[in-house]
Amino acid sequence: FFFFPTTSTSTMKCAITSVATAFLLSGASAFTVPQTGITTSPRSPCLPTQPTVNTPQTPSTSRFSPLFMGRAAAVRAATKGKTDAKKAKVNGYYGKKIIMAVKSGGSPDPVANRQLGEVIKAAKQNSVPADNISRAIKRATDKDAGDFAESTFEAYGYGGASLIINVLSDNPNRSNADVKSAINKNNGKIAESGSVLFMYDLKGKIEIPSVVDEEDLLMAAIDNDVDDMELIEGDEEGTSIVYTDPKETGAMFEAVKSLGLEEGAKMSLTHVSKAPVECSEEDFDKNMNIIEALEELDDVDSVEHNMSN
Repeated sequence: FFFFPTTSTSTMKCAITSVATAFLLSGASAFTVPQTGITTSPRSPCLPTQPTVNTPQTPSTSRFSPLFMGRAAAVRAATKGKTDAKKAKVNGYYGKKIIMAVKSGGSPDPVANRQLGEVIKAAKQNSVPADNISRAIKRATDKDAGDFAESTFEAYGYGGASLIINVLSDNPNRSNADVKSAINKNNGKIAESGSVLFMYDLKGKIEIPSVVDEEDLLMAAIDNDVDDMELIEGDEEGTSIVYTDPKETGAMFEAVKSLGLEEGAKMSLTHVSKAPVECSEEDFDKNMNIIEALEELDDVDSVEHNMSN
């Protein structure tokens, strides 16, 4: 006896028909590549429709790599660090100037002590917090408060660059040693007194954190009896710098205030080179190393140079 499968003839025909129909409708052949996505088998009278789903890969939604974002954060942190250090330097400078003014004027009262009143006014114009001013006045009345004195060092750098180092210290021996050490370690050279200063003019300087209309500023300067004024672009985009005669710096600041530009503005005296020098990129970097080493010293308030680049 022979036994045959129990599958009926009609069922086999139905299955073969379904497979053939699906093959023809899909357009597949030995020379075609099956499409991806969702494909559906054609309906047949024998088999229900069964969709086949190919799940696509989800693309990454991150626009920047972790490395890029890490570098950006580092740049922001470095910029903030420099800004904070600059603010601390300004606050420290005026703290020492207040102590000097109290001691030399003999009174902690800014009304009775005109010199102190002028220093406090300048401190406020340079955004020094009121608490810092009060602490400096109180410290000046302590017996242990040091006697601060101003001094200036002159030096040469690379590529014809010259430097003026402004110092305010209660320990001249310490500041003298620190300044010379910072210059020598970076291969600069201390200059004789007066050999650099004659190449600079002392100017009043007002830094404004916005673009200023020259004609409006000129009219405001005239109204405040300012005879000498020069407006240039600031070191950063969207800022301005005004140079004036040292004796007219206060009046020039009043002119700036009359235009509503006093917010964030800073007033100081600075040395401006009569003959700026453009150094090579290598010399510029070396000179900046000297300047940065000097600015890290607590006794150094500012460093001025004649580099144009």
